[in-house]
Amino acid sequence: MLPDIPLSMVRPGSVVRISQIIGGCDDVKRMAELGLRDGTEVEMLQSGSPCILKVGQSKLCFRQSEILNILVNTDGAER
Repeated sequence: MLPDIPLSMVRPGSVVRISQIIGGCDDVKRMAELGLRDGTEVEMLQSGSPCILKVGQSKLCFRQSEILNILVNTDGAER
């Protein structure tokens, strides 16, 4: 089992599963409202700043500071 890594380190085209969201209560709640919760599978479309993720049928865009608080698991995630 590979260790969790920050979402910012994921390469475009990779599919990963969120393992932990670290931040204040309001930040974590906001991420959950956007569909980003522990266990959610996301695809990295564009890394860097801004970062573009595919979550289900939606695409979300984040600045670098926001994605550093999201840890993901890459086990078996590469496409």
